[in-house]
Formats: sequence, C-alpha cells, structure tokens
Amino acid sequence: QLQLVESGGGLVQPGGSLRLSCAASGFTFSSYAMSWYRQAPGKERELVAHITSASGSTNYADSMKGRFTISRDNCLNTVYLQMNSLKPEDTAVYYCNVVVRLHDYWGQGTQVTVSS
Repeated sequence: QLQLVESGGGLVQPGGSLRLSCAASGFTFSSYAMSWYRQAPGKERELVAHITSASGSTNYADSMKGRFTISRDNCLNTVYLQMNSLKPEDTAVYYCNVVVRLHDYWGQGTQVTVSS
C-alpha cells in the first residue's frame, strides 16, 4: 500500500528555518518524481517544489525560489524540503505528493507556523 508520511513541521520565528521530510513506501520511489504542496487557511493548495526521479532536476514556485530547496534520497525513500528565511505567509500545512499511474497520492500533511 502506497504511503507518504510527512514530518518536521512546527512553530518557527520569521527568518528561521525548518526541514521537512516525507518518507515514502509502497512504490518504487526512485522511479517517480516527487512534489511538495502547501495549503494555507482559506486558500487553495499550491505547488511549492518538484523534483524529478532520474536527474533530480528541481522546480520551485516563484515565491520560494532562493529560500526553499527540495532534495531526495533514493536509498532512504525520502524527499526533503529545506525552508530558510521563513515568512509569516509561509504558514500552511505542507503536503508530500506523488502521481502514480495517473493517480494523486498525498500524505497527511505537516503544519508549519511562522510567527513571533
């Protein structure tokens, strides 16, 4: 059974950093691109970052470029999101995502709150 489990969220002050992790199981992790999304209260879910399977090429939403870094460890079946210079507007639930055979799979999400 395919499973995505996020961790690493929490409360951080503006300007701080967090590293999110997403542990994947139930599929051949190294063969699939992975993504991070986020959803703030009252807003639609939005793409944060994406990493391909083979080359590990990355893409970011404009507001995250230069602050966030997505990476993956195909030995540990884990994808990471390093978030630096966090802003209050980064407050959201962050979700891990994979598309397998045209089906979207999501983790349960991890809450990130940026506040002083």
